[in-house]
Amino acid sequence: MKEAVVRETAHDLADRLSGHAEAVCQRYLSNGRRQGKYWIVGDVRNASGRSMFVRLLPSRKGPAGKWTDAATGEHGDLLDVIRESMGLVDFKDVLDEARSFLAMPGPQLLRATRDPAPVGSPEAARRLIAMSRPIIGTLAETYLRGRGITTLDGTGALRFHPHCYYRPNDHQPTETWPAMIACVTDLHGRLTGAHRTWLAPDGSGKAPIDTPRRAMGDLLGNAVRFGVPCSVMAAGEGIETTLSLRCAMPDMAMAAALSAAHLAAILFPPTLERLYVIRDNDPAGDAARDSLIKRAADAGIEAIVLSPAMEDFNDDLRHLGLTALRASIADQLMRRDRLRYLRQAA
Repeated sequence: MKEAVVRETAHDLADRLSGHAEAVCQRYLSNGRRQGKYWIVGDVRNASGRSMFVRLLPSRKGPAGKWTDAATGEHGDLLDVIRESMGLVDFKDVLDEARSFLAMPGPQLLRATRDPAPVGSPEAARRLIAMSRPIIGTLAETYLRGRGITTLDGTGALRFHPHCYYRPNDHQPTETWPAMIACVTDLHGRLTGAHRTWLAPDGSGKAPIDTPRRAMGDLLGNAVRFGVPCSVMAAGEGIETTLSLRCAMPDMAMAAALSAAHLAAILFPPTLERLYVIRDNDPAGDAARDSLIKRAADAGIEAIVLSPAMEDFNDDLRHLGLTALRASIADQLMRRDRLRYLRQAA
């Protein structure tokens, strides 16, 4: 009886996946590409090549999602694609991954009938995020922990894509690397863009490419947000810098604007009374600080600068340790915020 239920559940999931065949291929067979009514890739384990064909639209030959490898004679459905491309052994894990994919908001699931999104557009960012997954248990988590960032609760704005496209320039072929994907949102939580940090294959650092960080979409005034701001929040440039400070103050809402210029232009929540400006020790950071302090003052918001001992707070965290980072910011915080937000070592 239990076995029959598993078969029925698997059949239902495969049928639902077939309605999003192109999205499944883009996520799990990212080394391939669409050609007419098919997705073409090297094999079901996502190798580059042209021997495997996945049907993207239903036809007289069968439903969408059915595939055949002309080189090996292998064939199957989209559950097989998920299993083989991710190297899953336990079929329960395959079903859980399929359910996780299908649980994404409906408008974000790509359908084969949709037109390609303009490169770098908010729509392209939405589609990339729809094809990514939470960071826990991925190389993105490995990367952050390698940078000393271990407080990962409340980091739903961060996602992971195992094969994110990277094109060095217009004259070189597209590559794929694992990537940490960050959601850029406006003050109302609406997605406006995405930031990509391409990673080394083992997650030990950034990928060995010329520009391992790139953003897309509408960024001005928006940010990667951690927590919901009320009267107090902190804002900085980089994701790692902001997350490093958050290790000491996990209950304070924070936002990463992704660059000095965007930090200077970040929009203020209507409830904000006090803003901590997370400063980087460089000329661009100083300019952003000065501009942001002036804008905050004009808006009636108290602005206080938090300065690292080294180049940025991630350097402080990695080289000096969390205890030293806490001590360095303790005297920079308002007393009421120090008592409320600064988490001391257990």
